[in-house]
Amino acid sequence: MLRGAVYPHSLRYFYTGVSEPGPGLPEFITVGSVDDQPIDHYDSERGSAVPRAEWMARNLDAQYWDQNTQISQGAVGAGGSVWGDRRRGTPKGGFHTLQVMYGCDLRGDGSKGGFYQYAYDGQDFVSFDKDQETWVAADDAAQITKHKWDADRSIAQGLRAYLEGTCIEWLGKYLEYGKETLQRREPPRVHVSDQPSWDGLTTLSCRVHGFYPRNVAVVWLKKGVAVPWETLQWGVVPSGDGTYQTRATIEIDPSSETDYTCCVEHPSLAEDLRVPWGKGGTGLGWAEEVFGRAGNLCDPCPIAPRVAICFLLYLGAQLTCGVPHTP
Repeated sequence: MLRGAVYPHSLRYFYTGVSEPGPGLPEFITVGSVDDQPIDHYDSERGSAVPRAEWMARNLDAQYWDQNTQISQGAVGAGGSVWGDRRRGTPKGGFHTLQVMYGCDLRGDGSKGGFYQYAYDGQDFVSFDKDQETWVAADDAAQITKHKWDADRSIAQGLRAYLEGTCIEWLGKYLEYGKETLQRREPPRVHVSDQPSWDGLTTLSCRVHGFYPRNVAVVWLKKGVAVPWETLQWGVVPSGDGTYQTRATIEIDPSSETDYTCCVEHPSLAEDLRVPWGKGGTGLGWAEEVFGRAGNLCDPCPIAPRVAICFLLYLGAQLTCGVPHTP
């Protein structure tokens, strides 16, 4: 049941750095987000941190943005050691990326989580084991960085304190500042279509979009009964306009007389939204039903896992000075 549930919240920071910047591609970019909604931005061409949400600009003063600018600029200078560790013994030159993604979570059950991880050229490099207060190397090249950071216990202790304390505190502040946006409810729109498959079957597709928050359950019903084991979930992803979208498909025998219906459950809906497939529809013919039909609630179906889109990140090198991003 999604209605009435307590939903998780997240604070994320993404750092992107490239070895060969160019027009439209700054050497360094920072993006912050709360519940996947952008809140701030910094890049080396602009040279200053700026809000990406109106409620951030309204609630935080110039001192806050100056501090975030200094933190981002400090990360650029401190990143040299990570670049050096990873590229040691490898040919010089060429286009390379260094990435960092970190943040914290307030889960629905009241528990907390946090992570900090690096990647080089799109491959895992090192990640922080918060509970053990140690670094985990993804390959031999990362061992140098791991041993260097493990040798200074203050780095791990400071980072754990940040992830479990400061980060959570700021997440709470941001949720309060942006509650009108972050706690809103936007109902989903549902389109059902069909498309012949190469193997003679027909693929039914249920596209669900325009909804907020991201928590959603989508399943196909066969003769009114949920068949989650036959439903292929495509994951929930941002639409780019502050809402989310997802898709669920099922393969059927086109000669079957069985009724198929897409069933959607979302916190914004008082009852489930059911959109039937109209047999004989074409692959390009979308059927839309905006208003839910009365009926029993959808049978429980698994919520698609969060899709983590890892931006190309430079580094959150506050580690070396013990001051993570949030002031």
